[in-house]
Amino acid sequence: MIVNKKKNNWVVLSLLLLVIFIGGWQLFTAVFKNLPGPAPVAKTAWFFLSDPFYDNGPNDKGIGTLALYSIGRLSVGFLAGSLVAISLGVVLGLNQTLYKAVNPYIQVLRAISPIAWMPLLLYSVQNSNLTALLVVFMASVWPTLANTAFGVSNIKKDYISVSNILQMHPVSKVFKVILPGAGPTIVAGLRISMGSAWVAIVPAEALLGSLGLGYFVWNEWNNLSLTSVIFAILIIGIVGVLIDQLFNALARRLAYVD
Repeated sequence: MIVNKKKNNWVVLSLLLLVIFIGGWQLFTAVFKNLPGPAPVAKTAWFFLSDPFYDNGPNDKGIGTLALYSIGRLSVGFLAGSLVAISLGVVLGLNQTLYKAVNPYIQVLRAISPIAWMPLLLYSVQNSNLTALLVVFMASVWPTLANTAFGVSNIKKDYISVSNILQMHPVSKVFKVILPGAGPTIVAGLRISMGSAWVAIVPAEALLGSLGLGYFVWNEWNNLSLTSVIFAILIIGIVGVLIDQLFNALARRLAYVD
């Protein structure tokens, strides 16, 4: 019983922190009266969540529908970026000379915000929806590429030696030795990429006017509805946490244990 109580202590502490946060928020808005407090935001949340999938036309859709638009772009861009990143990462990781030559450029590109690429991408493809996908793609590539190359280059030499002794086909070697051996590092890169992609898709949608949560935030700001903006911020955070938890569950199943 004592052990169970200790295990549940974090729940009590978490609820206490939530109460403190809401209380602090209420006090803050009492001083700065131009900002909405918890009650108006809760009322707005109830309004949008009571019918999250309504459709009143091209530019008036429910918050659930808009979230699905964002998640759809995230999924497509992330999957494409991950496939490219893992493939290139394996090639670089297996060739130390090439890896050392290319790694400085990867680190430079990794430090550039995906949003910084958006003007060039929009000018090149001249399509807002495709540009949003490419922004997610750019956000997904670099962390996974860097982690994959690093993980592959640091695989235990014994694994490679055994695969050579067994004269394994190069494709079989990649899927049965290299990817499992570098699995934990690759999964870590994928998780970072997922977070970066979710952070990037919201401003991309806002700036490009593509339907999604980012579009909703920008549209409500133009309507000067701060309660809706705060509600949207909370939804973005909650969806991001749910995606991260789902990805962590998948990562635990795929991670290679030595």
